[in-house]
Amino acid sequence: MTVRSGLDVLLDRIGRGEVTLEGRRYGLLAHQASLTRDWVPAHVALKRLGCPPTRLFAPEHGFYGVEQDMIAARDRHDPLTGCPIVSLYEDSEESLRPSATAFEGLDLLIVDLQDVGSRYYTFAATAVWTAEVALGAGCEVWVLDRPNPLGGREIEGSLVGAGMESFVSAFPHPARHGLTLAEIVRLELDRAGATSDGFSSVPADGWSERQRARRRDPFVAPSPNMPSIDAAWLYPGLCLIEGTELSEGRGTTRPFQLIGAPFVDPLSLVELLEDLAQRRRIEGVAFLPSFFRPQFQKHAGEICGGVELVVTDPDRLRPYLLGVSLLQAFSELWPDDFQWRTRAYEFVVDRPAIDLLTGGSTLREALDAGDDAAVEAWIGAWPDAEQAFRREREPFLLYASGQ
Repeated sequence: MTVRSGLDVLLDRIGRGEVTLEGRRYGLLAHQASLTRDWVPAHVALKRLGCPPTRLFAPEHGFYGVEQDMIAARDRHDPLTGCPIVSLYEDSEESLRPSATAFEGLDLLIVDLQDVGSRYYTFAATAVWTAEVALGAGCEVWVLDRPNPLGGREIEGSLVGAGMESFVSAFPHPARHGLTLAEIVRLELDRAGATSDGFSSVPADGWSERQRARRRDPFVAPSPNMPSIDAAWLYPGLCLIEGTELSEGRGTTRPFQLIGAPFVDPLSLVELLEDLAQRRRIEGVAFLPSFFRPQFQKHAGEICGGVELVVTDPDRLRPYLLGVSLLQAFSELWPDDFQWRTRAYEFVVDRPAIDLLTGGSTLREALDAGDDAAVEAWIGAWPDAEQAFRREREPFLLYASGQ
């Protein structure tokens, strides 16, 4: 069965006269991957139906995804429709939540963002926070849903501890949560005690939680460093590299697949990774000793030794466990060169980036101490957290399990 996004469902309903936007002054929170099944951008498709948005809202990277990570996107006017664009990622933490004045003159907010199924991916935080402000300003909110490319069944990883909330870990979810964007907004509005009056979601049609994206499926990058479904499969674990001074492959054609630094010996790294993979039963991935030269960001212009991660079976892959094992391998082999990121990370300066990503200090402290037993104990605590979250999310699920 063909899967139709929430956008396609809404457009079909408008075309049949079941729903109307006539006379509505609405804002649209979207980006370059907010496309119809015929590859038309959401705001253009709505304008062609005679109901153009009044205002556009842009998440991190800008409305067209042109800005790199942690680069401010400025307010502007859309070159395709002339609509004003309100940036929700500028040069301060305050910009991440719109002010109530951003909704003056509007009576509806429509949200259509492609997520990638990992708690670090900031579009979910933007969707929830913008929905909260819009509802508080008296606007209706419609979330047009899209499938989770990682599927809706698998949950993996640690939760976010108290005091570790940030833009990259805004909610107490596992690293891989198995939710769609609309399900996240439903859950978090309820958790925050926000009114559900005026909120509705338009589920994707023909998708079940058992489905995940395949390489043969079309994939439009929702952000500059998410160029392929392989990168998305790996991201719940490989984003942890952002908490270090290792290159996560930004500045190459394979971000989140190439990992390394100038001091790394690829053969030694792969040997230890294969040992850790066997011990922890990490499957669905192959380790290719590699060299690469990032053209920007960390180690720009330098030749880095490292590893290329090749996904061989996404159904068996546990990306978060893989990411933790990568950090352990680098810290064990090169303890004098391996460094945690200490610079500001998504506007946070008082807590290490790796703690924000993992949800606490346990992993960092265990690796710094060379305490393998503590790492194993931390990993061993994941199932209880995963099961608790599975129960918590149950009332907010929109899709059947399928066959």
